[in-house]
Amino acid sequence: MHTRTLGQGLQVSAIGLGAMGMSQSYGPNPGSRADMIDVLRSAVDHGVTFFDTAEVYGPYVNEELVGEALAPLREQVVIATKFGWRIEGNTSVGLDSRPEQIRRVADASLRRLRTDVIDLFYQHRVDPDVPIEDVAGTVADLVREGKVRHFGLSEASAATIRRAHAVFPVTALQSEYSLWTRDPEAEVLPTLAELGIGLVPFSPLGKGFLTGTVDQSTAFAAGDIRASIPRFSEQNRAANQALVAHVAVLAAAKGATPGQIALAWLLAQQPWIVPIPGTRRTARIAENAGASAVPLSADERADLDALAQRVGVSGDRYNETHMAYVNR
Repeated sequence: MHTRTLGQGLQVSAIGLGAMGMSQSYGPNPGSRADMIDVLRSAVDHGVTFFDTAEVYGPYVNEELVGEALAPLREQVVIATKFGWRIEGNTSVGLDSRPEQIRRVADASLRRLRTDVIDLFYQHRVDPDVPIEDVAGTVADLVREGKVRHFGLSEASAATIRRAHAVFPVTALQSEYSLWTRDPEAEVLPTLAELGIGLVPFSPLGKGFLTGTVDQSTAFAAGDIRASIPRFSEQNRAANQALVAHVAVLAAAKGATPGQIALAWLLAQQPWIVPIPGTRRTARIAENAGASAVPLSADERADLDALAQRVGVSGDRYNETHMAYVNR
């Protein structure tokens, strides 16, 4: 797999791996911890060098899993994790990006990840009670101390990105972006291009919908977050089939899978975009990695660019509670 460069010269594989689903949000894991370690290590075998986790995933256990899996391969990989939540009794109860909390999280994440430096440290959600300048300044101090290499933001607005970047250079923004979630295009993408900041799209496969494996008859298991997302109501899934059906036709014509087309479209948008699809299966690792070799013609790209507007997308991407955490 070829590599790409995010802001501040951070070089990573063109497609990364989001590890969250190995510990939460998508129902019971079909594999054991040992199986997940094998999946993470197999990703490196397929050229993936960019791994994403967070203290809140689990909480804590996802960082521990990633740390154990990648410790023998540490010099070959880039590990990103996140701060910004207040966790009480193993439950996230709100936001907390106070400088002292950022420092506590950094030290705890270093231990769980079995490393002496965090490659990319994101603010997971913008905390309206803490000036972003204080957040950026605290991470800058951690960089000077050698505990962190790069600073990132997640789901931040263009204005917040500018304010943070003026204090300390932002390397990457992580936000939802895909064929059916186009929110960053109006303001955020131009800001990133201007400032030289990379974009790391999470849920680039639409939480599985864009792979064609989810339809209106799919029954979500207990603990699957999609059951609480408006876009995944039975009615909205039926309405959204037109979008994924169009992608499937193009995929068949190119000898690819719908998921590969969705990832290839993201890669074609800008050379500084690095999607991080999640999976719990080695076969999907190979499939996702293969997307970096799927070419799209100018006409195919233009067709996909207009797809969401042309066929429409039904339902919000988060429920009301989670939408409130998106910085706008």
